[in-house]
Amino acid sequence: MQSGFGLLESGMVSRKHEINILVKNIADVLFGGLAFWMFGYAFSFGKSHGTNPFIGFGDFFVDADGPNMGLTFSKFFFQASFSTTATTIVSGSMAERVKLESYCLFSFMNTIIFCLPAHWLWAENGWLKNLGAIDEAGACTVHLVGGVTGLTATIMLKPRSGRFEEGEDKSCNDMGSPTTALLGLFMLWWGWLALNCGSTFGVTDGKWKVAARAAVMTINASVGGGTTAILLSYFTKARKVDVKLLIRGILGSLVSISGLCGWARPWEAILVGAVGSLIACYGVSLLERVRIDDPVGSVSIHMFPAIWAMVAAGIFLEPDASAKRPGGLVQTGSAYTLGVELLATVVVSVWCALMATVILFFIDKTIGLRVSYQEEVLGADIVEHSIGGYSKARRGAVSQE
Repeated sequence: MQSGFGLLESGMVSRKHEINILVKNIADVLFGGLAFWMFGYAFSFGKSHGTNPFIGFGDFFVDADGPNMGLTFSKFFFQASFSTTATTIVSGSMAERVKLESYCLFSFMNTIIFCLPAHWLWAENGWLKNLGAIDEAGACTVHLVGGVTGLTATIMLKPRSGRFEEGEDKSCNDMGSPTTALLGLFMLWWGWLALNCGSTFGVTDGKWKVAARAAVMTINASVGGGTTAILLSYFTKARKVDVKLLIRGILGSLVSISGLCGWARPWEAILVGAVGSLIACYGVSLLERVRIDDPVGSVSIHMFPAIWAMVAAGIFLEPDASAKRPGGLVQTGSAYTLGVELLATVVVSVWCALMATVILFFIDKTIGLRVSYQEEVLGADIVEHSIGGYSKARRGAVSQE
């Protein structure tokens, strides 16, 4: 998934920032993985004394042996991928104008934002889970968390220089490498299958059946979303297939099915994916209308479809008495599950917005969040990685020139 996100984002931004985007995706794994090992897993899934419906406790600096070793390490490994993915989503919203050292600190601290929603929805005693909220593969805990945090970050960073200004150079919003972005899409597409199928946490006791169902629903959703994006582009772009619309449509559909991938019917998956595709494609226009600069489209791809994913779970979820799952509006005629899904969406969104504001404000007031105008013009590849001979030691001199 990290490879896919890295290629996708580096292809979506301008060429002078593409190396920096890939390095930031490495930072997500390094610093985000370190934080999840130190305290993230503990706050999400710890079961020691002090654990409650709102936060976990125990298993700090994860280690295990004996009969629980396999379960603990496999769960840590899988959940660490979710945690770092939630941070990677944000990197697209911060692209082209955030300092690398500031982003590294953020990728470490952002684990805190992921932990509590993961506990609320996925831990055995999580309060939202006990209310009946369903999030099969991270629609809320990963994509909504990343999307809302990304929205907060891009608002605090403000638009890229020249964006939304009179006489704006439209080329600043062009893709640096469509080929790279499409390769990233392919990697994410198949990586999504691993996450959605792996969310069953096993193949025994009939779990393989749910995993197989999740695979089909994931593919069907992307088929519905991709087809919708192509048709939308064909009829609105003078019979051309817009690469950005295609990417956003497919990814938006994958996000949309993540909430109930193991509990939907094939036709429902296609419908959910098609609606998610439209939401992702038109979400970009909505953000631009209110002058919010999201370089990669992370908010429109992840936040908006994630909200739809939670709504879709409340509508289409199949009931299961053995699992104490009440079912959605279509199956039962009851709006209870839909109400709980909406509650989870609102609570998690508020939590992410507040915590992201606090963390980013702290970073901005300590080491600074945004690069200078001159460095933004030069590009992060030159400024942060000395590609072309620029030295960060010259920052002060460049700022004065």
